[in-house]
Amino acid sequence: MARSKSSNSWLERHIKDPYVRRARADGYRSRAAFKLIEVDKRDRLFRPGMRVVDLGAAPGGWCQVAASRVRPGGKVIAVDLLEIAPMSDVTVFRGDFREQAVQAELATALGSRKADVVLSDMSPNISGIASADQARAAELVSVAVGFCRSQLQAEGAFLVKVFQGEAFASLLKEMKAAFRQVRTFKPAASREESRETYLLARSLKGIQ
Repeated sequence: MARSKSSNSWLERHIKDPYVRRARADGYRSRAAFKLIEVDKRDRLFRPGMRVVDLGAAPGGWCQVAASRVRPGGKVIAVDLLEIAPMSDVTVFRGDFREQAVQAELATALGSRKADVVLSDMSPNISGIASADQARAAELVSVAVGFCRSQLQAEGAFLVKVFQGEAFASLLKEMKAAFRQVRTFKPAASREESRETYLLARSLKGIQ
């Protein structure tokens, strides 16, 4: 089947993308690794010995970055609907994070100590209907916030991808209701045409 003009344009941009080239050269599974590297460099998310949960982790670029920075003694736990090829120092689960059974597995993997950092680069399956896609994306963020309330350390950090649009204001309000500090930013590795942006939240409210 012949590719569409838009598919060919995307493929050409992807091949020429400097972050794609850097990811291949540096051994990262995705260009998204550089988004997390930028955040960590500026905000010092990770330290050796930390426990990290990565939601929507496939193919594993963020896991690679996190695992390298929490050594020695740290732990990274990843989950995605898609299969994630094994990697050292990362515990991988396959399933729908929205299901309580999957969240229970993550909690069990954490053991007696809660996560220091929760990462979420999750995106819904895009339908092309803006209102529906934003609603699905907002649901993922809300479920992740709920997980943070039960499984994130009181002074822990939560990094989550969101999308600019009708639902953004309500999501930002929800995040500010849950955390004492919330900052919005767009990493340099995020494509200019993308509506994605990121929220970095710290210090859960109401948790001692």
